[in-house]
Amino acid sequence: MKMNLPNKLTILRVLLVPAFVVILLVWRDDMVMRLVADGVFIVACITDFLDGRIARKYDLITNFGKFMDPLADKLLVCSALIALVETRQLPAWICIIIIAREFIISGFRLIAVERGIVIAASYWGKFKTTFQMLMVICMVANFQWLWFKYTTTVLMWIALILTIVSLIDYIVHNIQVLKEPE
Repeated sequence: MKMNLPNKLTILRVLLVPAFVVILLVWRDDMVMRLVADGVFIVACITDFLDGRIARKYDLITNFGKFMDPLADKLLVCSALIALVETRQLPAWICIIIIAREFIISGFRLIAVERGIVIAASYWGKFKTTFQMLMVICMVANFQWLWFKYTTTVLMWIALILTIVSLIDYIVHNIQVLKEPE
């Protein structure tokens, strides 16, 4: 397997996940280290943005990338959400809804692949991921300014709503995947 730049960025994102989680959870009360954890998370988010752009622009799309990129995204966001539940900044029920959505969509995609159907990422899914990442960045920073707390709360609710909307959108547009073949 040839490791092109987009695939290397995806692997970097996967490797940044444990670093992010360890820094956040071990030094959760140290503001400087929380900002370091935030920086690690932001770098991982940037690799998410760059790997797809570079792969499409330079025709570097590989089966490895098709498989690992969404997996790396889910690993990054879900790990961050679970860590934020541990730090008591994110209610567990919101984390559960977001992770459940990821399992449901992954299940749809597995069934679709068996039937030769490709389910592309939707704009709702991209918006959802963007707001989830923004929410995580704000929660990790955990600045105590009142306006920042309100902003973080608004981002949390937008991320949750977009998670539900994107799930409904996937189901409505791909329900045929669940129908038994004739």
